[in-house]
Amino acid sequence: MVVVDGTDTHHDLIGAALALQEIVIEGGLPASRGVGINRFTDPAPATAEADVYVLYLSGSQFDPAEQCALSALVAGGKGVVAVHASNVFGFGPGGLDADRAAIDLVGSRYLSHGDAGSEGRFDVRIHSGHPITRYLDDFAIDDEYYFINCAPGLEVIAERETPNGPHPVAYARAHGKGNVFYTALGHDPRAWGNPWFRQLVRQAVLWTGGIQDEAIASWSTRWPLGNARRIGP
Repeated sequence: MVVVDGTDTHHDLIGAALALQEIVIEGGLPASRGVGINRFTDPAPATAEADVYVLYLSGSQFDPAEQCALSALVAGGKGVVAVHASNVFGFGPGGLDADRAAIDLVGSRYLSHGDAGSEGRFDVRIHSGHPITRYLDDFAIDDEYYFINCAPGLEVIAERETPNGPHPVAYARAHGKGNVFYTALGHDPRAWGNPWFRQLVRQAVLWTGGIQDEAIASWSTRWPLGNARRIGP
């Protein structure tokens, strides 16, 4: 289930919902869309039956009870794929304490755009070896710059170079019996249409959903990158 929430002041929520749903379907999985993150404490069937929640949030207020409910669902075996501003925590009335459960679940929080402007074209360096990145190469993307504060113990699987050294743009982690993936990429259609970004998110959804590695190879690498190229054998 692709879940969006917040305002369209800085991000196109409807466009993101449509693009991310299409990306998940490209990976071979059925996907629905939902608006609003106040859905986890007493989930309706569509929410309760979803195996993975793909979050695209923008300035939304995440009720602490809902944070804890989502955390419990993932600890029980569901997956979360958090995209771009879905880790903008601690800016509401309650500060960091109000978003503590969400920070602990996602594993990071947004800090700033940095000193180089808010967006541009940059290279993404892939760390091979993880099921999410095994069939990916380094790539360039037009996107928004994010600096994030990461919890210890994350497995960083993609970085970008900055004047102060490499900085994470994607990572994976376990949460109880479930899995979590976050990427700072994905601001707008320039990123959503990037074939490498799409591949990264597809494989993240498959991995967080518990798809076996050999199945990720056959499900996720069948889609063309463009220019007559394909990922994998």
